[in-house]
Amino acid sequence: MPDAVVIGAGPNGLVAANLLASAGWSVEVLEAQPEPGGAVRSDRGVHPDYVNDLFSAFYPLAAASPVLAGLELQEEGLSWSRAPRVLAHPLADGRCAVMERGAKETAAGLESFAAGDGESWLDLYGTWNRLGPDILRALFTPFPPVRSAVRLAARLRAAGGLRLARTLLLPVRRLGEEEFRGEAARLLLAGNALHADLGPEAAGSGGFGWLMSMLGQTYGFPAPVGGAGALTTALVRRLERHGGVVHCGQRVTEIVVRGGRAVGVRTAGGASVSASRAVLADVSAPALYGELVDARHLPDRLLSDLRRFQWDFATFKVDWALNGPVPWTAGEAATAGTVHLADGVDGLTRFAAQIATGRVPDRPFLLLGQMTTTDATRSPAGTESAWAYTHVPHRVKGDAGDSDLTGRWDSREQEAMADRMENEVERWAPGFRSRIISRRVLAPPTLQSMDANLHGGAINGGTAAAHQQLAFRPTPGTGRPETPVKGLYLASASAHPGGGVHGAPGANAARAALRGGSVSRLRPTSRREPST
Repeated sequence: MPDAVVIGAGPNGLVAANLLASAGWSVEVLEAQPEPGGAVRSDRGVHPDYVNDLFSAFYPLAAASPVLAGLELQEEGLSWSRAPRVLAHPLADGRCAVMERGAKETAAGLESFAAGDGESWLDLYGTWNRLGPDILRALFTPFPPVRSAVRLAARLRAAGGLRLARTLLLPVRRLGEEEFRGEAARLLLAGNALHADLGPEAAGSGGFGWLMSMLGQTYGFPAPVGGAGALTTALVRRLERHGGVVHCGQRVTEIVVRGGRAVGVRTAGGASVSASRAVLADVSAPALYGELVDARHLPDRLLSDLRRFQWDFATFKVDWALNGPVPWTAGEAATAGTVHLADGVDGLTRFAAQIATGRVPDRPFLLLGQMTTTDATRSPAGTESAWAYTHVPHRVKGDAGDSDLTGRWDSREQEAMADRMENEVERWAPGFRSRIISRRVLAPPTLQSMDANLHGGAINGGTAAAHQQLAFRPTPGTGRPETPVKGLYLASASAHPGGGVHGAPGANAARAALRGGSVSRLRPTSRREPST
């Protein structure tokens, strides 16, 4: 009987398992999919000569994460690569907003759009340098982060206190207008806010856009050499070296609770796996409390609150194998790993409003990754392994375009939406479509079928809006990995601090289990080993 069972071999589940194994616990990880990784996987499914990342691709939060740094995954063969430029956002007039790898270089480019914008960028960067370490410590520790909060409060007072707090709570449109005269810096902030589901008018989107921009400015947007799956491989290799075991193709259907305590799990194949100390669930909060744990073990208030749980936007993604680089009109975009495509901040607002009203956007905001530009191992020299994703409503009420998309996402709708995205790239890079060798379309139902945590194509484990963060994540009054069931811990992005590949929810759950994991005296359930 293992000390702990971890449900899900995504990055958070693997981080949790690694920390438990490092502490001397025996750990078994059960993963529903045929391979580990969750949303951190890569393959050659688009073209045999090209490596494409199935889901996530760039990892600024991983680079900043003390959790992942502590695992020393470089000892397991993990290495990182960065593009010559971090981020580009082409403008309609042929110019380009660019985040360079150095803050001074970024500032120089922004200064060419409006006098004073370079200095304003360096001011925001200076604020990050003063507050960033404490912000990251607060993010990557359980809520409430008492020690980090005390240090952060002291630094906030020194940095302007309430005025700075107001700035970070602003919608990103307003933040950009207050801090910058030109369009370029405003676009960098607003586009980064939409890495989550925060449109330009959303409260707090300014703080999120600033956080992502400063992470990019400090750490870049790195990618694992050889593909996203290299990060998963390193996590699995480290776990196995410490005695942990990963069983794939084992979908957990029930968490067994006795005497108010989680004592094991049952799988779809009929296996029972006991856990003497803890069960950690790298699954969404609705799946944990709505499917895996019988309602009789949960408070009515939690079940009621869970009905108000809000997912982040649905996602639609296309992967490409290109026979040459993307032919950008704005040349600076050619050397950026990440490219944002939208007609200014107004275009971002229009896009977010269409999603909010249930319409599939006619001019989708695209977040595009140039992976061979970032990591030369991804495809043959002179070619490009690329992808782009956009967001769509979970419940489609209509199509703002002319393809009559309904949200069924059958083959016709998938191809039509992929064509719409390609046409949008073509606007900024004429000749793009002629360079496509092959493509793969990943609609919201496809994403969910490949990783159940990506519910309806939601990639953040729940909205990043303020009403579902901190003490409100996943429901009001929670904010910690502990659950109403003893020995059961929520270890997914539905828990604080939320989405992104940084390992904090898994680490928080593992540390909570270590604090409360005295050996259960309950008689273990019978079990038979799951097949591997």
